[in-house]
Amino acid sequence: MCITIHRDAFLQSMMESFFIGDSEIKLPIIQGGMGVGISLSGLASAVANEGGIGVISCAGLGLIHKGHGGFLENCIWGLKEELRLAREKTKGIVGVNIMVALSNFADMAHTAIAEGVDVIFSGAGLPLDLPSFQTPDSKTKLVPIVSSARAAKIICDKWHNSYGYLPDAIVVEGPKAGGHLGFKKEQIDDKLYSLEKIVPEVIKTVALYKEVKTIPVIAAGGISSGGDIYRFIKMGAAAVQMGTIFVTTSECDASDAFKQVYLTAQEDDLQIINSPVGLPGRAIKSEFLRRVALGLEIPKNCPIHCIKTCDYTKSPYCIMKALFSAAKGNMKKGYAFAGINAHLAQKISSVKEIIAVLKMEFALAEKGALQASLQIIN
Repeated sequence: MCITIHRDAFLQSMMESFFIGDSEIKLPIIQGGMGVGISLSGLASAVANEGGIGVISCAGLGLIHKGHGGFLENCIWGLKEELRLAREKTKGIVGVNIMVALSNFADMAHTAIAEGVDVIFSGAGLPLDLPSFQTPDSKTKLVPIVSSARAAKIICDKWHNSYGYLPDAIVVEGPKAGGHLGFKKEQIDDKLYSLEKIVPEVIKTVALYKEVKTIPVIAAGGISSGGDIYRFIKMGAAAVQMGTIFVTTSECDASDAFKQVYLTAQEDDLQIINSPVGLPGRAIKSEFLRRVALGLEIPKNCPIHCIKTCDYTKSPYCIMKALFSAAKGNMKKGYAFAGINAHLAQKISSVKEIIAVLKMEFALAEKGALQASLQIIN
């Protein structure tokens, strides 16, 4: 049996759109929120223009946008400004990422909803009270980020029982992600906690609420190719979240020096660190992290108190300042968080080029699966 499938037909049919509530997302790719200053209006609008969801990170906005009061006031103004800039560049879907660990979590949630942001993604803790910030006329979709089916059920039950609301989607982030990880160190390399294991468990959990609401599951963490996207969508995920792959794009809001760290990273440069947030994290080895390990970057004070769980007298360094310094290109005073496949980056590309490659890889994976199934039939 010989079946000829035209290349353009693949590209047209490959990645199906999905819905978060009543919002249709044409491209099943969510750009992960990356702070401080890595994913702002520039990157978010570029991804949104391709049909995915672009995401602005709320972390440290008060360091980026100054002159409107103290740090907390600057954060509020900065979020409004980034959303304004994004809306000037795209008519697509734009979300924000608000870490539960932020001391101004409530301010950021209130502001995002008041500004009419399309989606709030929230992790680095369980956003148990996120629906409480909604207003009667709010259309903002609420999407928690979890690392287990247990966490997904806790959030669903809490939201449903306390607010009569269920998540509009759930992001399931596995241990291969960059930045903060919702796992203990010994779990990170344990296959029992792999994304491939967790995604089906969360899909099964959200199915318990299908009579009330359809909750799409979004796979995240270590996803770096169209083949990966195809694999998780076939597994039952509605979409994927990808962050690392968009760092080395011309539209990424980080400095060229920050992007260069990704381009020169080798596979063994990725390491697990202890973050002042209280969670393990994945980052690229650097001189700054070596100094941290030697106890040479201990903060003398805490002028902004950006993280709820951070006690500067016990913290090995100020994470917000370190990440902000890195984003600006001062790698001697900071470091880069990154997913496990950061070393695969070879050059600076546009978001459009990255998406085109992902679509082609997805099509090839789909074609390979079809041919394999046909061989079995024959």
